[in-house]
Amino acid sequence: MENQEKTVEVLNDLIQINNDRADGFDKASKDLSDENIDLKATFEKLSSDSRDNVTELAGLVGRNNEDPDTGNTILGTLHRAWIDIKASFGGDDRHSILAECERGEDAIKKAYRDALQENELGENVRTVLLKQQDGINISHDAIKALRDAHKAL
Repeated sequence: MENQEKTVEVLNDLIQINNDRADGFDKASKDLSDENIDLKATFEKLSSDSRDNVTELAGLVGRNNEDPDTGNTILGTLHRAWIDIKASFGGDDRHSILAECERGEDAIKKAYRDALQENELGENVRTVLLKQQDGINISHDAIKALRDAHKAL
């Protein structure tokens, strides 16, 4: 029983951070200025990817006869508030936007690393998490490359 509880806890934590990520990319997409509009499709895709992750994770929680947590983390909410404050003081240039997105990607990468260190996870859960982690690592690298490309200009 303890194994199941730990698995559900890990999955719910990942649901919350994926919700944070999706909301963060939605917000970033809506707040883009005209000169950064090319990022809109990238941000929308990453938000959609996280919503797909949530659906998959919620299914795993359901298989453990539990209800998934559909909220956000306090830190994610605070991060979006910080982005609002920063934007109000002129921090909406491309490099700043991408740097904040990369910070969010660093957080979700850490969450998946931590989750995968749990020994109690079943093989089917571990397989899903590894697949999702691969996608997140690719997305992180893409955001970092966009940030670095702009910094080089």
